[in-house]
Amino acid sequence: MTPFGAHIRELRARRGVTLKQMADELEVSSAYLSALEHGKRGQPSIMLVRQICAYFQIFWDEAEALERLAEMSHPRIVVDTSGLTPKATLVANLLAERIRSLDEATIDRLLEVLNR
Repeated sequence: MTPFGAHIRELRARRGVTLKQMADELEVSSAYLSALEHGKRGQPSIMLVRQICAYFQIFWDEAEALERLAEMSHPRIVVDTSGLTPKATLVANLLAERIRSLDEATIDRLLEVLNR
């Protein structure tokens, strides 16, 4: 699941909206919306993000935050380390190799470092 997908699912749950209801209102398939929530589809288009904001009546800072979350929720990432140090390339490769085995505490520590 992507951060965007988790947030959308949380919004739906808080407001008592089913996946089918939301998909019907947004004129997308339930299968697409489910795949988007579960990270089986790439980033949503900016237009869909804005439709979702309108659907949930999300404005201003919260809408910008949701757009940013969508940008950061692509399930397949390519990291280009050309021109960087060998250490940077090593970090990228180790992260790609080991991300599935990291526990939540380790991920939290990495996020702390990366968000400074």
